[in-house]
Amino acid sequence: MMPAASSWFAWAALSAVFAALTAIFAKVGLSGIDSDMATLVRVVIIFVVLAAFVVATGKWMDPSTFSARNWIFLTLSGLATGASWVCYFRALKIGDASKVAPVDKFSLVLVALFAVLFLGERPAPREWLGIGLVAAGVIVLSLRR
Repeated sequence: MMPAASSWFAWAALSAVFAALTAIFAKVGLSGIDSDMATLVRVVIIFVVLAAFVVATGKWMDPSTFSARNWIFLTLSGLATGASWVCYFRALKIGDASKVAPVDKFSLVLVALFAVLFLGERPAPREWLGIGLVAAGVIVLSLRR
């Protein structure tokens, strides 16, 4: 058994917990303010906390040592993250967190498809079943009563 600190599953599970708390805290925090402004405040807080964490843990690297490929794909990832957060906060502003967050997790299905197409990954049948169940759940949530 792998130690918890090096287990991808443990980190992914923690990510899910924090993502769930993000939705709940954001829904409450959006009350009476614009969702784009709220996203900006969130980004500033994330920047400060993460910068302090990187420095405190001795993980700072000189960004000038990054390759062009690193910069291109980290920039694209940052742009996609920003777009995702803007869309997510707007959805939370007008929708129920219990409905918005699961639909947002349709990204799991898209990640699997993109990983197959662009990264050459090959999920096992059991993994496709789980991915399919997530897709089915999103479809059920999107149906109007």
